[in-house]
Amino acid sequence: MVQTIAIIGSSMIGESVARLAVAAGYNVIISNSRGPETLTGRADRLGPRVRAATSVDAIRGGDIIVAAVPFSAYEQLPADELAGEIVIDTTNYYPMRDGAHPEVQEAAITTSELVQRHLKDSKVVKALNNQDFMHLLLNAAPEADPERTTLPIAGDDAAAKEAIIESLSTLVFDALDIGPLAESWRSEPNTQLDVHRYVPDLPAGCMSNTSISRRTSAADSNRNL
Repeated sequence: MVQTIAIIGSSMIGESVARLAVAAGYNVIISNSRGPETLTGRADRLGPRVRAATSVDAIRGGDIIVAAVPFSAYEQLPADELAGEIVIDTTNYYPMRDGAHPEVQEAAITTSELVQRHLKDSKVVKALNNQDFMHLLLNAAPEADPERTTLPIAGDDAAAKEAIIESLSTLVFDALDIGPLAESWRSEPNTQLDVHRYVPDLPAGCMSNTSISRRTSAADSNRNL
């Protein structure tokens, strides 16, 4: 069992993962680009199993690393420090926030393949990206629960994926391997595995089914579900 989870980035996804990890008995190290002094309040709220550190110290102290940063910041992840590490990539691409990335928009490459390209000596696994921070907490359930949620994961390293499946099980989720990083787009925004699969049905007329069932970018025409 992994004993310490290190989280890079102070997003709400990162905080939800920290809460789940603490509840499951892990130690957690949280970090961001602004320094540990900006995270002491969060660490105090999350309890004695959580401490704030620099990103480098978090990486060195973690057994599995969670990259909870915006996609636009993935190149700021310290590749040298992350060499040899298993890295959970939670990033999603939102053009209005992250800017234009023609390779991604034209389906030439997935976001996680770009993260892996940057972290060339790490083992990147796409996971924990297809629910919002609230539903990561709301959908958590023990192993015996018949309503236990299954999350998709993708990666190019089989052993790394097995380690993440084991960790997610401890964090109260089942996991489904959807293939290599080239297939990780299947769990990204506006696909059938995105957030709305995990929330109650919306009231009639609230939102068009087609607006949430498939990605609407040009990339869709180049991919088969």
